[in-house]
Amino acid sequence: MRLNRLARTICAAGLLAAAVLAPALSQAQTKTLRFVAHADVKILDPTFTTAYISRNFGYMVYDTLFAQDANGQPKPQMVDKYSTSKDGLTWTFTLRPGLKFSDGKDVTSADAVASVQRWASRDTFGAAMKAAGAEWSAVDAKTFRLTLKEPFGMVLDALAKPSGFPPVVLPERLAKLPTNAPIAEVVGSGPYLFKRDEWLPGSKTVFVRNPNYVARSEPPSGLAGSKKPHFDRVEWLYLPDSNSAVAALKKGEVDFIEQVPADYITPLRADANVKLLSAGTQQAQLILNHLHPPFNNPKVRQAVLKAVNQERFNAAMGYPLDMRMRYCGTYFICGSANDTPAGAEPYRTPDPAKARQMLAEAGYKGEKVTLLVASDVPYLNALSLVALQTMKNMGLNVEGLTMDWSSIGARRAKRDAPEAGGWSAYATVANEFAINSPIVSTYLSAACGNTLPGWPCDKQLDELRTSWIRETVPAKRKQALDAFQARAYETVPYINLGQYTPAAAARKELKGAEKLWSGIPNVWVLDK
Repeated sequence: MRLNRLARTICAAGLLAAAVLAPALSQAQTKTLRFVAHADVKILDPTFTTAYISRNFGYMVYDTLFAQDANGQPKPQMVDKYSTSKDGLTWTFTLRPGLKFSDGKDVTSADAVASVQRWASRDTFGAAMKAAGAEWSAVDAKTFRLTLKEPFGMVLDALAKPSGFPPVVLPERLAKLPTNAPIAEVVGSGPYLFKRDEWLPGSKTVFVRNPNYVARSEPPSGLAGSKKPHFDRVEWLYLPDSNSAVAALKKGEVDFIEQVPADYITPLRADANVKLLSAGTQQAQLILNHLHPPFNNPKVRQAVLKAVNQERFNAAMGYPLDMRMRYCGTYFICGSANDTPAGAEPYRTPDPAKARQMLAEAGYKGEKVTLLVASDVPYLNALSLVALQTMKNMGLNVEGLTMDWSSIGARRAKRDAPEAGGWSAYATVANEFAINSPIVSTYLSAACGNTLPGWPCDKQLDELRTSWIRETVPAKRKQALDAFQARAYETVPYINLGQYTPAAAARKELKGAEKLWSGIPNVWVLDK
């Protein structure tokens, strides 16, 4: 058994050397960054899925109108200047001069308007703006306008949203395509070009410098400022074998590992040739399908929440004690401005026996639960297996269906019943900027009619979210936040499995790695 595993590792390492070193010989004059991505790229449209690998792909090839800087503040990106009326109901934006798409065509206000409209049709922040009466229109080739029926104080925050569905800018003809399927054609507005002719799904994704990209003059900060690339070529390598990825990093065959497997953190801390980096605070999550039994019943969702032992989930991922919390009782980030215990007390202590009782009282009839288990991402696999055992222990009729993470990303979009090719639950993680408020949090901001996998819907939660958005008095806003989270614990949009801090790793000669931003690989800050 061990010999077979060793043989597979040696074989994988050999294949890596062939894949990585051979291109280097033929491209000796090309400055190349070799980057081990956390997952395989299958969906090339960041406006279609919330999968982080598709979001990261989007930041390589697209730009945004605004972007968050390293302090989380929205800054103009493709926008040159903007103004707002005294009543806050009219916003006017002007694009920077010289902006072009990767095909050489000018970026116009019609492209910007169509892109924002596409984003708003799918994103929960966009939906909140629609509820305030948002309408977008082009004034001329470089100027566009937003009009509102009521003030919306988070316009810039919305346009600078970094995750979930980032509002990337596409050509108008692509932005107007139906949103029920991902866009396959990639015509970018960002720093890199996607090399489709070198794309090897399941192995490698290649990007080259976009000669048409016009960078800002400000220094890079977070996702804002200059995105002028230092590398001519970036290769995303998909290496699900952790031994091979870490061995390649130690040998200098790759420059960066986006997410270091937990078992390798301690050894890499002692390696003088490697820099271990924080990848930002994250929250592990269990996403439940609200469309079909049994999780269409909030009482069943509450029962699962009662069974969840956050410490056990965090320990299973294998991160050192200094990188994980024993318990976090907020739906947001513990230690953040929105940290609140509201509604959490009944679930603070896990109790499988009580969970079984709650399941029976909810009227559970033994409906089959299909749990999607990620096979190729170690920490997701660990979370999935603990979720599987937790559900079994509380009496759910659960079956684990194992597949790679990209396949889960495709399957979770299906609304079919589990027995018809759909699903019931899956484990994932979210970066802090994707969960730190009622409107930013991907699942807590999901108003009824949303397009998120799981499709949570609670009208009372929607009303409480709107109250929080509109409230401007700090004390009352805190009360609105508490009321919102208390209701979230009643309806359970998803389950918080625990808070932790993952790690990335870079070769010591790679410059700028400390500027990588909280889990989003803004690779334009890197150099060597």
